[in-house]
Amino acid sequence: MSTLAVAKKDFLDVRRAKIVWFVGALYVAFMALLVYFGQNGRPDPTVLNALWNLTAVGAMFIPLIALVTAYLAIAGERESGGIKYMLSIPNSRRDVVLGKFLTRTAIVSASIAVAFLIGGALTLAWYPSPEMDTFGIMTALTVLYALTYVAVAIGISAATASRSRAMGGSIAFFFITSVLNVFGPLQLAIDYLVNDLAGLDVSMYQIMFVQSLVSPTAAYVNSTGLAFPDGFRTIPPDLPWFLQGEAMVVVMIAWLVVPLALGIWQFERVDLG
Repeated sequence: MSTLAVAKKDFLDVRRAKIVWFVGALYVAFMALLVYFGQNGRPDPTVLNALWNLTAVGAMFIPLIALVTAYLAIAGERESGGIKYMLSIPNSRRDVVLGKFLTRTAIVSASIAVAFLIGGALTLAWYPSPEMDTFGIMTALTVLYALTYVAVAIGISAATASRSRAMGGSIAFFFITSVLNVFGPLQLAIDYLVNDLAGLDVSMYQIMFVQSLVSPTAAYVNSTGLAFPDGFRTIPPDLPWFLQGEAMVVVMIAWLVVPLALGIWQFERVDLG
């Protein structure tokens, strides 16, 4: 078997997981509701406000879709003993990790694409200026953001031997990089560490960059400058180059590649007994 063969078999298994489709359906529902309420009862509605609110919802909700879809991909097989059968076919350990990643990537991407397709259709029907270019950019950024958490979940799953450890690692990562980021303590903690404890004179923009390096969620939110006009809502018009949307896309790509590579490296060294 190969990476694609592993992905095909895994897809047949994971498509039966009702929780995966339930969480994806919730995101579709959020999309439809935000687009609806963005125009309901307003004389001159703009879909930009609905998409901005969706960014805030997605910053918390997209990681849940990705982590729920992927965190048991390999750890569940190891705990059940199925991983030994999979490797005896034979498959390389890298084939297993990459195959699982491809499957979970396809499922998460499809959920997000369906949500944006429905949102786009409703926008064309309800809004005088549908802003389809912004819709397209936000779709691409949101898919990339989701895949960073898929890669992290696959990496954690490959590095752990049980469901409980994979779940604990995924919850901890979500709490630190998403919850603490959205509600502010992550930025305050970085500021305290580099300026108060280390005695450095680090600007707020530099702290925001460090925040993006340690949180895919921060990188995603900062990348939305590619979709929205300068100065829209809380997007400053004069961000330094390292906080521009293009730089944030590079950071998210790194978040996609590095955890996956580390997961493969760890999985190849572990003794499966």
